[in-house]
Amino acid sequence: MTTPLDAASPQAALAERTPPLAAAAPGAAAQGRAASGWARHLGLSGKLLAFTVAFVVLAELLIIVPSIAAYRVNWLSDRLAAARTAALVLDVAPQEMVAPELTRELLGSVGAITVALKRNDTRRLLASTDMPPEVDLHVDLRDVTPWQAVSEAVDTLFAPDGRIIRVVGTPPRLGGFVEIVIDETPLRKAMLRFTRNLVLVSLIIAALTGGLIYLGLAWMFVRPMRRLTQRMVAFREAPGAVPAALDPTARMDEIGQAEREFMEMQRQIRETLQQKSRLAALGLAVSKINHDLRNLLASVQLLSDRLAMIRDPAVQRFAPKLEAALDRAIAYCEHTLAYGKAQEPPPERRMVALAPLIGDVHGTLGLDAGDGPAIGWVEAVERGLKVDADPDQLFRVLLNLCRNALEALAARAPNDPERDQIRVTGRREGSSVVIEVADTGPGVPEAARAHLFEAFQGSARRGGTGLGLAIAAELMQAHGGEIRLVPGTIGATFQLRIPDRPVDLDAHRALRSHG
Repeated sequence: MTTPLDAASPQAALAERTPPLAAAAPGAAAQGRAASGWARHLGLSGKLLAFTVAFVVLAELLIIVPSIAAYRVNWLSDRLAAARTAALVLDVAPQEMVAPELTRELLGSVGAITVALKRNDTRRLLASTDMPPEVDLHVDLRDVTPWQAVSEAVDTLFAPDGRIIRVVGTPPRLGGFVEIVIDETPLRKAMLRFTRNLVLVSLIIAALTGGLIYLGLAWMFVRPMRRLTQRMVAFREAPGAVPAALDPTARMDEIGQAEREFMEMQRQIRETLQQKSRLAALGLAVSKINHDLRNLLASVQLLSDRLAMIRDPAVQRFAPKLEAALDRAIAYCEHTLAYGKAQEPPPERRMVALAPLIGDVHGTLGLDAGDGPAIGWVEAVERGLKVDADPDQLFRVLLNLCRNALEALAARAPNDPERDQIRVTGRREGSSVVIEVADTGPGVPEAARAHLFEAFQGSARRGGTGLGLAIAAELMQAHGGEIRLVPGTIGATFQLRIPDRPVDLDAHRALRSHG
């Protein structure tokens, strides 16, 4: 049934110009079923688009449902407003003086079957058809909650055709209430048209909004992530290759931070690979050199044995030191060939007097002969101090540190023994022995301190490899100790800390009881 009020309503006019919902529903359902099949194979950009559209549609649904409920309430309110106008006309007319034609016209304008007015405890039937039908549902618009409006709107959408409802509302200035009995079918059809139009408009808005959001997110996130992924793949395929020049990103968000951290990781890994390659080549070269050097040192050892048989006092004084140096060199070559990897052999620790060991280092440097650079030597070791260490490995550590100090001081020749000095001290602190090797030279450059004990990194001298301090750190770590550069001193001061091994009390008591 179409009333004059339906034709004048803007919503009704819009609904009449809109294509049916049934034509679009099958296509949307088929698209949804197809989407469920290939959604698992979407990339990041496709998933982003799907999620964006889905969330926008969900937001639209949260708007559509209350809008439909409001449309139903407004539609019924319009009918009540028309009924109030008719009630004003019928209320002032004398009883039984209203022509039947006027009554039918008023009911037609309202779209109602009956119109009644209740005022001052009296209820008056103002207009009615010849045979009012039985009412199926009562609707009271005087106090409608939002949830009640939504539930009743859903009920109306799924109601059968021809259902009769009684609608009650409060008329202005009349008091009481106005009630009408209407057929719900025109309301249901109007709500379906309104729902169809609203859903189509919402889908268009969702598509446009989702597309714009997708383009923005793709530009800000997906595109940089794809570029970063391509760099990762290229780096995985050729980690040692030098990449093309990349402009540093100016982004300050998480994507920019990830790009900068990845570029820094690439640089560090490439440097590590270069170091590993140099170490591998150096290890092979050292193994070959040591193999031949060991044979040469064996020949030199035979000559030194014959040299020791000469009765010259000078020869007798230097021969033992020469033999000790050759023994250490041969032993070191054998260890390098046997353990010629990236690790040192485990230390063979025992209690060793520290002062004689430092004296051997002094003699090996040639500072006691008087024919080298004018470098002063200061030694301050506690009397009778012993250290629990491998004597050969500790000798190598001290020799490396003292040789570095000697080279640093000799570089500023002419030297003065009062100014240019090497100082070696030793003392016991609890269960550890602390040895310090200091010089009065220029010190360690600030640029070399960050990687001081790393191979090929910590050299402060042109042409140096930086292996000496790396070897010293490895040997100290094998002893359970440490080596560190003491800050705030004149020149360079390196401190060695070697802890004593734990004592097996049971074995010690057994040894004492046996003695």
